[in-house]
Amino acid sequence: MAIYIDSAIENEVRQAMAFGWVSGVTTNPILLARVDSPPEVVLEQLSSISPGPLFYQLMAKMPHEMLREANRARDLVGEKLVLKILPTEAGFQFCAQYSGDFPCCVTAIFSEWQALVASEAGAGYIAIYVNRATKLLGDGIELVRNASAVLSGSCTQIVAASIKSPREASTVFMAGAHHLAVPYDVLQALITHELSESAIVEFYGGGVGIEI
Repeated sequence: MAIYIDSAIENEVRQAMAFGWVSGVTTNPILLARVDSPPEVVLEQLSSISPGPLFYQLMAKMPHEMLREANRARDLVGEKLVLKILPTEAGFQFCAQYSGDFPCCVTAIFSEWQALVASEAGAGYIAIYVNRATKLLGDGIELVRNASAVLSGSCTQIVAASIKSPREASTVFMAGAHHLAVPYDVLQALITHELSESAIVEFYGGGVGIEI
């Protein structure tokens, strides 16, 4: 199990890593577009901060172009690189050809049959947009559960993304997700609960501890 921050903003990533329990970084073209610096600069920065995987989504559309982009990304990121691949004919073809050279995560999965193809193509991960799937299909948690059943016994792991609340984050794990990719505000929300806050006030208000 791993929890990743879904962000390309350097300050957010630094703060997330300071928590001590965030394992890596996931990005996508939209997140990279929100940062003023070129993607090459951002990826190098994030790679220097992240202790673990850094997910980068390929923008090239044909396998030979994807390979060039993948090699360029590896030059920038190094061995932390995980390629996010779109579930297109060319994307699955790239994954089948090069998943032995690059860790691949087929992203934007919205069906268990896509998950099956991703696994057969050698993907180490699939990414499911849970909240978006709930809005568009009715039940993103059920999609995670079905994909988990399809992938049972395989080496392909589920990264649950598009997570909007702590409740959604915990529920996807119970449904079979292996990893979480969440924005900074949800990371912060995972720490707290109103009853915990009340207990903290009580402890500090009337408790004692050893002198330091």
